[in-house]
Amino acid sequence: MKPLIKTIRNKTPHYDHMNTFVAETACLIGNVRIGAESSIWYGCTIRGDVNDVTIGKRSNIQDGTVIHVSSTTQGTYVGDDVTVGHMALLHACTIGDRAFIGMKACIMDDAKIEDGAMVAAGALVTPGTVVPAGQLWGGVPAKYMRDLTKEEIEFLTFSASRYVTLSREYL
Repeated sequence: MKPLIKTIRNKTPHYDHMNTFVAETACLIGNVRIGAESSIWYGCTIRGDVNDVTIGKRSNIQDGTVIHVSSTTQGTYVGDDVTVGHMALLHACTIGDRAFIGMKACIMDDAKIEDGAMVAAGALVTPGTVVPAGQLWGGVPAKYMRDLTKEEIEFLTFSASRYVTLSREYL
């Protein structure tokens, strides 16, 4: 069984089949580009039908996550070494390198999560919000909670690396 890969508007999802894990129940649609050593887990839908989706290297998009775009503002851009927790929703936003998006978090249109920032599980990052580097934001709507600890900053890279190792077993 292979993941659903659908061409639309003459755009076909692209990823390195040898170094990138895409689960059998994932759906990639349209203008989607995924970097090497990334992983797209079970039940994810990544739909680049009316704009583009780019996911960097060594990033993991965990089970049940939905990624979509806006036809009027921007696509969705996920950097390198990013962890996106289970059932997150990313819509027309930008996620910087080494960022962490908690389970069931929702990142809305034109929001930007800077490099090395963390969004707590269940948070709602409203349109246009910028979450600065080195900060933890949470709540509904999401607000600054505190600066990340040294251990949390180190965890950002560890989390991405751990998922690269796990995805190799699935490949």
